[in-house]
Amino acid sequence: MKEKFKGIIFDIDGTLTSTNELIFKSFNHIAKKYLDRTFTDREIISLFGPTEDVILKEWCGKNFEAAKMDYYEFYKSHHQMANLYPGIKEILDDLKAKDVLLAVFTGKGRQASLITLEELNIINYFDLIVTGDDVANHKPSSEGIMKFINEHNLKKDEVLMIGDSVADVLASKEAGIKIASALWDSYAAEKVKNLSSDYYFNTVDELKEFLIKNIAYSPK
Repeated sequence: MKEKFKGIIFDIDGTLTSTNELIFKSFNHIAKKYLDRTFTDREIISLFGPTEDVILKEWCGKNFEAAKMDYYEFYKSHHQMANLYPGIKEILDDLKAKDVLLAVFTGKGRQASLITLEELNIINYFDLIVTGDDVANHKPSSEGIMKFINEHNLKKDEVLMIGDSVADVLASKEAGIKIASALWDSYAAEKVKNLSSDYYFNTVDELKEFLIKNIAYSPK
């Protein structure tokens, strides 16, 4: 393969971190308290796209500020439900040791993103963190990808997006960069498989082996 990537963009949920259970329980904590109901996992997944705050505002209206506080308090205090996928830390260590530029581009809002990155002790790996609160147009728009490319003066063929969702594929194609679809915990794996990603990885180890061979090593 000819690609030698100098910049890697990661999604968070389902790619770096196993956080779905935490997200589902956090939303249902609010739904039970403020709406007197609960939602199935599939119903909550169908809401993904807008940030947590947008969803909570639509749910809770005049109670939004209280619900928002409750949501993030629950999300942080129950974060032991979430973990890095085994092998992810080693990938991040290796990429940083080789001076690869790293970014996060997620549909999560900034508050939830920072909680997760800090609680799992990986926030310092990233040269740029772009959340759903930092763009005018969330995924599948490529706005967040272009922020990384432009800020670090990268060529598009030097950048790889790694994500688990349909939106990650569409955003990468719109930006004109390569997309690696992570299938180890994707809630939309079958849909993703139909979108002709550049690369597919079923395990973190498969991704690790690929990156070892396909990153541009420019020691300082």
